[in-house]
Amino acid sequence: MSGAGETRGVGEGDALYERLRAYAGRPAAHSARGRDAVNEPMIRHWCEALGHPVPPDGSAPATMLQVWTMAGLAGPGGGRSGPYGELLGALDGAGCTSVVATDCEQEYVRSLYPGDEITFDAVIESVSPRKTTKLGTGYFVTTRMDVRVGTALVGTHRFRILKYRPEKRTSTVPGPAADKPRRPRPVVNRDNAGFWEGVARHQLLFQSCTECATPRFPWLPGCNACGCAGWRAVAACGRGTVYSYVVMHHPPFPAFDPPYAVALVELAEGVRIVSNLIGVRHDEVRIGMPVELEFLRVDDDLELPVFRGAA
Repeated sequence: MSGAGETRGVGEGDALYERLRAYAGRPAAHSARGRDAVNEPMIRHWCEALGHPVPPDGSAPATMLQVWTMAGLAGPGGGRSGPYGELLGALDGAGCTSVVATDCEQEYVRSLYPGDEITFDAVIESVSPRKTTKLGTGYFVTTRMDVRVGTALVGTHRFRILKYRPEKRTSTVPGPAADKPRRPRPVVNRDNAGFWEGVARHQLLFQSCTECATPRFPWLPGCNACGCAGWRAVAACGRGTVYSYVVMHHPPFPAFDPPYAVALVELAEGVRIVSNLIGVRHDEVRIGMPVELEFLRVDDDLELPVFRGAA
């Protein structure tokens, strides 16, 4: 009985893949326009948020490429075509209702300057065969977007997501906790694997550029100050202060019990990290309060760096 059921499952999966891969090559957006021209306020806000210096010539940092194409809360608008929505709808109908962004690749042809009006075309580049991951079973969908000013290509953005059916896990914790949803799993990739290896050793690691010694976090493949690709891992001392914070009340997320504080912690070394605060009531958190690093065992296979209000 189980063997027959398994065979049917494989057949159904193969049939779905045949439907999905037919979308490869179809448009995801056609002659769409950016909601805003490239402008100084957005460049300044983006640089301030990421701790990135504003380029001396006033151009937009190259890694802002996707910013000018994003639809925002108002929705995608009329420039995007239907096939991409149909593809995602087919995956939803097959039970692959969860999504996670897995990686992106960008190519830069020329800089963007205030006043540039961008247009973009996007295509569904590929749909993978069915894959089984730690998150669940699903399909990787890759889109490629060409960004232009007038007729001139200024950059290409390739974006990949995993649409999947979440894996059902059984907890080994007895009693009521067994029914509590699991915390979301962090996405570990080649760029941040070293950070999670440090967490496993109870170290909070950030990167230091081998060329200009600028510290950076989160982990990136290159220095955002000088562009150097060389770096070394440095263990933080574990002391810091609350740079900013938000208290989450709504919407509720499974595995979290609101209200709770989420803080942007500035470490003694100068980098900042977003984390939970423990050992202090959410209504007692204050900007500038000292905090100390701890490692919280969430479940059998997840441990996270968190911060406790320091005495």
